[in-house]
Amino acid sequence: MRKFSKPTVVVSKCITFAPVRWDNSIISSDFVEKLKPHVNFIPICPEMEIGLGVPRNPIRIVLVNGENRLIQPSTGIDLTEKMDAFADSFLSPLTNEVDGFILKSGSPSSGFKNVKIYPKIEKSASIAKGPGFFGKAVLQKFPYLAIEDERRLLNPRIKEHFLTKLFTLANFREAKKSGTINELIRFQSENKYLLTAYSQKELRILGKIAANQEEKPCNELFKTYETHLYKALGTAPSLGSNINVMYKIMGYFSNQLSKEEKDFFIKSLEKYKEGKLPLSANISILKAWIIRFKQRYLMDQTFLEPYPEELVDLDSFSAEFMAKEYWK
Repeated sequence: MRKFSKPTVVVSKCITFAPVRWDNSIISSDFVEKLKPHVNFIPICPEMEIGLGVPRNPIRIVLVNGENRLIQPSTGIDLTEKMDAFADSFLSPLTNEVDGFILKSGSPSSGFKNVKIYPKIEKSASIAKGPGFFGKAVLQKFPYLAIEDERRLLNPRIKEHFLTKLFTLANFREAKKSGTINELIRFQSENKYLLTAYSQKELRILGKIAANQEEKPCNELFKTYETHLYKALGTAPSLGSNINVMYKIMGYFSNQLSKEEKDFFIKSLEKYKEGKLPLSANISILKAWIIRFKQRYLMDQTFLEPYPEELVDLDSFSAEFMAKEYWK
């Protein structure tokens, strides 16, 4: 079992931490609850931080003279400057200290996308969607970090990408603190197949940086490496990319597997491609073979365990499939 650095995550306080929504409610999230033992959370409610109490009259984003403004319709108070000032004062000190954000979906303050924008203060239909004011500041200051909202994290692939990116960035942050070339080389080596799945182009660039043939100072190397690591992790890998990596890993011991074992694994990959089996089910098979054939190099590959296994969700169908198909 791998050891993981604990990521630091800013989270909207209303998501499981405190009843601070405008109507004094709290948002439940099984995912955030499950994540609590594994990360350092920084709960924050931007609306309370700018002086709005609980309960409070709702606020909304209103288009005023071609500019989005944050307004409380019941009072007509414009909170734009207050929110912008708070966001800057809160976020600026977090540079190099935070790995991700879980923000409240749809919030005119915290939402990072798909927040309703209205044409006027009075009751009306929305005319557009965009980020909330605090969420927009997060995207501007930390566009390369793991950023999601609690609703989107209900999607298994979005959640998988979020967790992979979150823990990879946290592990890199710890490697960077060491300031040694050996730690950079170790990080590159252990993440080879994970980066292969995400971006083969960036993998090659990162490999050259870690090789340091020009003998650059460590701090310069880490800075350049970090820039390309962010690019590599920018978007989730395709199903095809993950399948390609799993075939590569199987290649280490394909000559030692029976035809039945190979056929079963290929069938499992097809099930994954069809959305009928999670990635974790196929990885479990590879892990069993890695242990069986004592492939030490593969044991350290983060592709096989990019985040704590307690956070992996194997649905009932997957468990049933494995029980029926693998052992028959």
